[in-house]
Amino acid sequence: MTSKQQLLDELKARIVSDDPTPELRSGATQLVFADGNPEAEVVFIGEAPGKNEDEQGKPFVGAAGKFLNEMLEMIGLKRENIYITNIVKYRPPNNRDPLPDEKEKFLPYLQEQLDIIQPKLIVCLGRHSMDVLLPGLKISQVHGQPKRYNGQVYLPLFHPAAALYNVDMRQTLVDDFARIPIILKKIETNS
Repeated sequence: MTSKQQLLDELKARIVSDDPTPELRSGATQLVFADGNPEAEVVFIGEAPGKNEDEQGKPFVGAAGKFLNEMLEMIGLKRENIYITNIVKYRPPNNRDPLPDEKEKFLPYLQEQLDIIQPKLIVCLGRHSMDVLLPGLKISQVHGQPKRYNGQVYLPLFHPAAALYNVDMRQTLVDDFARIPIILKKIETNS
């Protein structure tokens, strides 16, 4: 039987060979696929790699990643127990937001990643990942509130980077993050 890790490795290789966004790839150092445990109950999805991620080949390793790690610790999770990825797998030039067509081109790969992992909870970090997975919602209105869509539970949260630029946002994010273990327990109880 093929393991989840093997399937993910094959998917990663397929993205490289399919080359869905040649213009993004040409400006990036490498594909930033994911990090963490393929057996994870929780998957975190950001928007796109930044400079540090592009250099190291892992998502969320810069300042936003450090804050994410702190919040994980607060709720008793370790990075090796979760799975973390971005919608767009190549760094956009000058850290600009990913464009709608770039997100669209990477969405089938993201869906396949999620199908392989089959998490209990998908945490959308920021409006870009939320827009792709839960279209039509406003993050300012739904952050911290679990949403069930096509049988999957999602939790939209502000992106950790938002707390780096806005101190008031930090507590909101910490409070929303604290709900993750409670939401997981509810999912387990209801399944």
